[in-house]
This record gives sequence, C-alpha cells and structure tokens, in this order.
Amino acid sequence: MTTKQIKLLTPEGAGRAFVFTPPGLGPWPAVIVFMDGPAIRPTLLALGERLASHGYYVLLPDMFWRYGPYEAINFSDFADDDARRAWFAKMMASTDPEKAMRDTGAALYHLSREKQVSGTKVGVTGYCMGAGFALRAAAAFPDQVAAAGSFHGGRLATDAPDSPHLLASKIKAKVLVAGADEDAGFPPEQADRLREALNAAGVDNVVTVYEGARHGYVMPDLPAYDANAAERHWRELLALFDETLKEKAAA
Repeated sequence: MTTKQIKLLTPEGAGRAFVFTPPGLGPWPAVIVFMDGPAIRPTLLALGERLASHGYYVLLPDMFWRYGPYEAINFSDFADDDARRAWFAKMMASTDPEKAMRDTGAALYHLSREKQVSGTKVGVTGYCMGAGFALRAAAAFPDQVAAAGSFHGGRLATDAPDSPHLLASKIKAKVLVAGADEDAGFPPEQADRLREALNAAGVDNVVTVYEGARHGYVMPDLPAYDANAAERHWRELLALFDETLKEKAAA
C-alpha cells in the first residue's frame, strides 16, 4: 500500500490531498473520499488505505485547506463544549458547498490526468459533512460520478433552498445513503423526502437508516463508533463500487 500527500490546483490556490494506491502498477478505478467534520487525521488515512486495499485509487481532499496548516484533532481537548464548538466553527467557516465543489472539480481534473487511474468514471463516498458533499458531487459532475455513497450525514433533505435532495434531477450515479437511527440531523421524514426525490428523478438509489447507530458510526476514533454498522457500511460501499466501477469496466 502506498500513501502520499499531493497538491490539488484549485481556482483559489493549492489545496492539500492524500492519495492511496494498492500494491502494483495499476491502473485502478478511482474513488474520492469526502472527509467528516473532525478533518484529516489518522482515522481518515486508515479509511483511505483500507479502501485502496480493495483495488481502488483513492483520493482524499482536505476540505479545510483554506484555513491553513492545522494539527490533527486531539479529542481530549474537547471535554469542554465551548472549545469543541469554537474549533468546529473556525474550521467549518473555511468551506461551503460551492467551495467544496470547486475542490471536487480539481480532484476530478487530477484523476483525469493520472496514469494510475483507469476509466473516466469515479466513485465518491462521504461521511458526516462529507455525506452531503458526495451527493452534491454526483449532481455537479453527473458525467463523471458513477456511484455515490453517503454515510451518517445530516440535513440532506430540508426546507433550505440549497438542500441536497433538490439536486436529485441532476444525478446519474447510483446512490447509497445510510443514515443513523439515533441522529437528529437525519430523521425519518428526511430519509423519506430524500428517497422520494431520488425516485422521482429516476435515480437508482437505496436510502436507509442503520438501526441503533449514532451519527459518526463509521469512525473508530469517535464515541459513536459502531463496529457492526461500520462493517455493514464497508460491505455495502464496496458492493456499490465493485458493481459500478469494476464490473462495468470489465464488461
């Protein structure tokens, strides 16, 4: 397994990203991972490595690069609620959906020029904050994104004028959304609204909620980590990517 840090050339400057590749020469189908709110840290690097081990070229952009250099999050510093809220506020202020899609365009450009990448279609997967980015990427780049996974996201189908579910008609990818049963940010009515929007647009989709899981269930360094839910996520995500990126490429 190979891991390296690269620069993504965006319209606003050079962003930071990480690349993970399997052993060998490739090429391999590509996947973009959209990070969760706690940002780049060992858990996310391990996720990228695990995904690459299944035969994918994995690109993990740092969506907080505009903030400037920062250290990996130290969860022991967050015993104080005010400190935790302050950290997230300053980091989240460095991005938004529009900036995230510009970064995604830069990521796709990198992949299009990378000799280790096979095919012209990519997969995307996102967590927490990145769950919404994954859906937005599928809508913003419909001819390039073949599959989109979205895990323990929130506010995916709200009354806001920029809610992700309103982009359903632009999506051509196969979509898997898996919320958390114990997550106030993605209640059953949002799951229903998102599913209905995707169905109405003719999108091949599964919108589900993992029972007994909490927001953040995939990440081992979070209190909400749930081993059963996390492994279910891996099974379903890999099945999605294998079907859309590997099987079609081999056909």
